[in-house]
Amino acid sequence: MSAHAYATAAPAEENVGAWLKILSAYRQPRMGRSSFELLVTLLPFIAILMCAYVTVHNGFWLGLALVVPAAAFLLRLFMIQHDCGHGSFFARRRLDDWTGRILGVLTLTPYDYWRRAHAAHHATAGNLDERGIGDITTLTIAEYRSLPRSKRLAYRLYRHPLVMFGIGPAWLFLIKQRLPLGMMRDGPLPWISTMATNVAVAALAAGMIWAFGLVPFLAIHLPIVLLAGAAGVWLFYVQHQFEETHWSKGEEWHFPQAALHGASHYDLPLVLRWITGNIGVHHVHHLSSRIPYYRLPEVLRDYPELAGIGRITLWESLQCVRLTLWDEKSGKLVSFRDAAKVAATI
Repeated sequence: MSAHAYATAAPAEENVGAWLKILSAYRQPRMGRSSFELLVTLLPFIAILMCAYVTVHNGFWLGLALVVPAAAFLLRLFMIQHDCGHGSFFARRRLDDWTGRILGVLTLTPYDYWRRAHAAHHATAGNLDERGIGDITTLTIAEYRSLPRSKRLAYRLYRHPLVMFGIGPAWLFLIKQRLPLGMMRDGPLPWISTMATNVAVAALAAGMIWAFGLVPFLAIHLPIVLLAGAAGVWLFYVQHQFEETHWSKGEEWHFPQAALHGASHYDLPLVLRWITGNIGVHHVHHLSSRIPYYRLPEVLRDYPELAGIGRITLWESLQCVRLTLWDEKSGKLVSFRDAAKVAATI
């Protein structure tokens, strides 16, 4: 019997706080299911990766086609690492942490460093007074207009798709995450996590280069990391950068409201839902981050009224790229062009 059968009637959408109690029924992971999810993601990734290396090493360059499925499985491994960071994958802190740390070597993401930044993101998402940690930089129209021309240009470049989803992922995964930037004074753990991950990544890379050569390593591993990274950045972007998202400041900001309405329900096709670990059910995840990703569909099944909140389709998500500035008057994200039109009417 589903958790819904034991729950009280679903509250009105406006009664966001009541959802927290209802969603607590879904927070318990299932050890067998979690182990299965890890195995059906990690083992195929290793198998595909090895097939790509062996084929390319032996001169069959068609093996580069395996880069795409390998990147898809690497993205899914990051989603498991993400759940470990929330303590929701095994719900055993030590097991979650060490699983996340090992996966961080494959995803080039220092687990303890990332976990702190991501926790700050969850605690402040949608708060205009607490921007800058673990989020996409978003300016209000007024803030953008107050900038000198050089900084306006810099912001426009930052928000350009080629930078956001091309240069950005390369910078994030290959360079930025090699040092605990932003946490230099937060104690030794971010440093230990980052440096230990770097050493393990270097050892793994050296082993692959020794076994298969430098050219196959660069031709295979680099594209896998960049493709998976670009997909991850895209998902993170779409989950908060949509027209009807929620931003507020000061006493107007409340966690439940910001969580449920500031994150999207990215309604993806079934295969993409599996690859992305149901992270598209992001509004429910933000409201109750201890729910394992494989139980998020249960929530929508039992409470279909949640499915329509912040829902965007794959096609609609492509339109989100043009949304770059927060219009405090209309309470929506708008494009540079729309912001200019607003300015022209003032």
